[in-house]
Amino acid sequence: MYQRHFQLQQLPFGLTPDTRFFVPLQQHQDVLAVLKTALNAGEGFIKVTGEVGSGKTLLCRLLLQQAGRDWQLAYLPDPCLTPLELRWALALELGLQYSGNIDPPQLLQLLQRQLMLLAAQGKKTIVLLDEAQALPDETLEALRLITNLETEQRKLLQVVLFGQPELNRRLATYRFRQLRQRITFSSHLKLMSAKQVSAYLQQRMTQAGTDKVVFRSAAIAAISRYSRGIPRLVNVLAHKALLLAYGEGLPVVCARHVRLAALDTEDVSPKPKTLWWYGLLGATIFSASVAVAACWPAGIP
Repeated sequence: MYQRHFQLQQLPFGLTPDTRFFVPLQQHQDVLAVLKTALNAGEGFIKVTGEVGSGKTLLCRLLLQQAGRDWQLAYLPDPCLTPLELRWALALELGLQYSGNIDPPQLLQLLQRQLMLLAAQGKKTIVLLDEAQALPDETLEALRLITNLETEQRKLLQVVLFGQPELNRRLATYRFRQLRQRITFSSHLKLMSAKQVSAYLQQRMTQAGTDKVVFRSAAIAAISRYSRGIPRLVNVLAHKALLLAYGEGLPVVCARHVRLAALDTEDVSPKPKTLWWYGLLGATIFSASVAVAACWPAGIP
């Protein structure tokens, strides 16, 4: 695509939570510090919330990578589970084997036995639940009941809930008052400031292979404004703006490219008002496609 044009070794603004491109912003570092402190202290429930695209899944993966030697981690990325499916997902993550002959009471006994075995080995069993706002009510309650498994000295299971702000509204209801009282640490992931967006863009470009200043200051300001500091939207706008600059054969990204990218991107706010730019968007992307095709080696489909 545009890697060679901007002297990049790889695409700098992918949408997958790639820990190689982690930018240690202060808010991410703060949340990681809270998580590690709480988990080392043996706290039962910990909650991390943040807007869509703010980097919660990336933090979850970083935590998986930076786990202590005495941590036994169970990562559950799919929240759409029934209570029984939750218990089985946890059991499989902890090394138990599935069997259709095991009924729910037996499964709970096996889970308790496995948790006690891990505790005897000096392990802290920690469940990381991503997209926790989508957990069914019955599954949330089942999760609370599982954490009742404990010895006289410690909890056998710790839980980290990663979720969108909707999770706070659900937990604030009367039904979940017991679970709410068990959350001992809670953090909210803040969005990026304009200054952080600038540092974020440059560091991602550096990590991708170039130290050149590709984004002009006006383009950075436009990305910060349209993205509202949401990392995922920053990535989308930056990627499209780079593609547009490449299509025009320019070495830098201008504010005009960002406006065009914003017109073609959902959830940006505010939308650019100069709608006549939209007509240029299709033509520019077409030019970029023609340029890519022209550079493609002959004979390769």
